[in-house]
Amino acid sequence: MHFALGTEQQDFARVLGRMLGAADIPAAVRAWARGEHGPGLAVWERVARAGVFGLAVPEAFGGAGPLPAEVAVAFTELGRYAVPGPVVETVAVTALLARLAGAGRTVLAEAWLPRVCEGGARVTASLPGAPGGSPYALDPDVCDGVFVVPAGTDDLFLAAGHGPVQPSLDPARRLAVPRCGAEPAASGRAVREAVRHAADWAAFAAAAQLLGVGRALLERTVAYVRQRRQFGSPVGAFQAVKHRLADTRVGLEFAGPLVHGAAVALSARAPGAAAEVAAAKAAASDAAYAAARAALQLHGAIGYTAEYDLSLWLGKARALRSAWGSPADCRARTLDIFCE
Repeated sequence: MHFALGTEQQDFARVLGRMLGAADIPAAVRAWARGEHGPGLAVWERVARAGVFGLAVPEAFGGAGPLPAEVAVAFTELGRYAVPGPVVETVAVTALLARLAGAGRTVLAEAWLPRVCEGGARVTASLPGAPGGSPYALDPDVCDGVFVVPAGTDDLFLAAGHGPVQPSLDPARRLAVPRCGAEPAASGRAVREAVRHAADWAAFAAAAQLLGVGRALLERTVAYVRQRRQFGSPVGAFQAVKHRLADTRVGLEFAGPLVHGAAVALSARAPGAAAEVAAAKAAASDAAYAAARAALQLHGAIGYTAEYDLSLWLGKARALRSAWGSPADCRARTLDIFCE
């Protein structure tokens, strides 16, 4: 199967890339890590106006989707430019509410999805009982809605608050434990199925974001070894460096078709879509993490400094690697699904 992007998808990626490249996102990420959200929210609004948050939302609720291939394109660019905020969790919530609406539970979808598409509402999620889920919510202090399904339950709550916000491996990924409201907003088997569906979409979006992070790390490292000199020659001219970068490129090139293959499976609602997503997340996690290791080693001591922009992508690669399913968890899930 040939997973080449169409002309419109390529144009979308270029337009989104130009828009994000024109913003001072490294400054916004550093401000976000300090709890200063203004610059990051300005980027968020631009992303919303570009239609990114409507790609996973059905047309009946103001979106353009669900369009998994376009989600992959958009989130690869979000990863390439290290956009802060709960972008993956937004996809999880939209998938959760859309699935509930498909089961006849339309109230929450009607109340939230149109506003999420327009950027008028920011949402995040904590789904500890889902595959790859966590008891923490990402950036709840900047969100209008925090959706929680406690582990071992089929009850969906809108959080009434949250505990102290703390940084993760990526300082710009700020986590807190949400506090559930008094009464669930929805309950039952429909919630259980919606949670699994949301976790698949979150892992898929995270895989695409990791692909973009890995590509950004590789691009920055190639540029650096071309200009850094040792023994009178560019470091990039040394065979050991060439081989390391070639291995990194191969890993990313192999992960890309898995991400796009998962998009095809989600679009077709294939029975094995969850396994395709898990395989894509495992491959993208490994490829981005390998790119981070290569970037850190080939940059030398400067790669360790927080002041150097490379650190923004290094932290994101480490954090996203375990978010919504570690590589080991994803491989185990793929095996379990195929063996059912």
